[in-house]
Amino acid sequence: MSFESQSVERKELAILRILSESTESLGARVIANHLKEYGFELGERAVRYHLRLMDERGLTYLMGQRDGRVLTDKGMEEVRSALVNDKVGFAISKIENLSFRTTFDPEKRSGLVPVNISLFNKEDFKRALKAMKPAFDSGYCTSDRVAIASEGEQLGEVTIPPGKLGLATVCSIVFNGSLLKAGVPMDSRFGGILQVRNKQPLRFTELIDYSGCSLDPSDIFINARMTSVGEAARNGDGKLLANFREIPAICRTVATKVLADLEEAGFKGLVIIGNTSDPVCEIPVGFNKMGMILLGGLNPIAAAEEVGIGADNMGMITVMEYEDMVNFRDAVINYRDLERFWEVSV
Repeated sequence: MSFESQSVERKELAILRILSESTESLGARVIANHLKEYGFELGERAVRYHLRLMDERGLTYLMGQRDGRVLTDKGMEEVRSALVNDKVGFAISKIENLSFRTTFDPEKRSGLVPVNISLFNKEDFKRALKAMKPAFDSGYCTSDRVAIASEGEQLGEVTIPPGKLGLATVCSIVFNGSLLKAGVPMDSRFGGILQVRNKQPLRFTELIDYSGCSLDPSDIFINARMTSVGEAARNGDGKLLANFREIPAICRTVATKVLADLEEAGFKGLVIIGNTSDPVCEIPVGFNKMGMILLGGLNPIAAAEEVGIGADNMGMITVMEYEDMVNFRDAVINYRDLERFWEVSV
């Protein structure tokens, strides 16, 4: 394959990925804006050209009279079986993009925070909230701030599809973004399963390297039923979703201040931060680096999955205004008040 052909294929793959992450049809202008996150500067006219080619190949389909496109089944399959070289490292790319887009100010309690979006069947949602409550109460999350939306409404840039209710949970990338804004570089190394005993971190039992992964590790662990978040919330022993990061030791003073400000603002997802070059929970740490363990934002969702309540998870998917989110307890109360308007069958 020529270099030019590879370049075209990567652009078209990026367009397919953007469409696969959307729950509604997208036009050329919106796609062109999203392509910047993938490093492609294409105008609307160029995007329309690629869309027409993909229409002819049966990968996309034009919705209505305007240029909004959706993926066909063939297009979705193309995304799943895309070039391996383009898929490897996709998770770390999403982390870097969302870190840059994070603008949360702990002092003002405002700005954009990175979120995960989980889509539940309407009839399962009330049971899911009950299953998630112990995880939020125990602090096994990045933050207790959430947002709920019904079909047709939006959470960040994600529109909730028919028959679903959406729940936004804060993603641990908020720590990356806040440290980045303070000039502290962070190396996101692994997503994994952290074993806790008597509510204390013990060791990682499973690890997936972000730099070599094409999927969000949390999604993999949840789908494989490898967590026991509910058990950890009940008796202090279990397996949680967690992430392993590293920062330069020279940044300790600045990092400690940022982390303290985030904790004061309600972001309590930091499990532990180690000493210079010392292993953390049996994970080796680089020279002149400090290891850090953060809880995964999808732990409450994992707790629901553990009792048989499935969800379509879009981890590390978008950003939301912090002020548009409320604490979990208030979200539950608001949901109950709105049930009769949403006509939820429970």
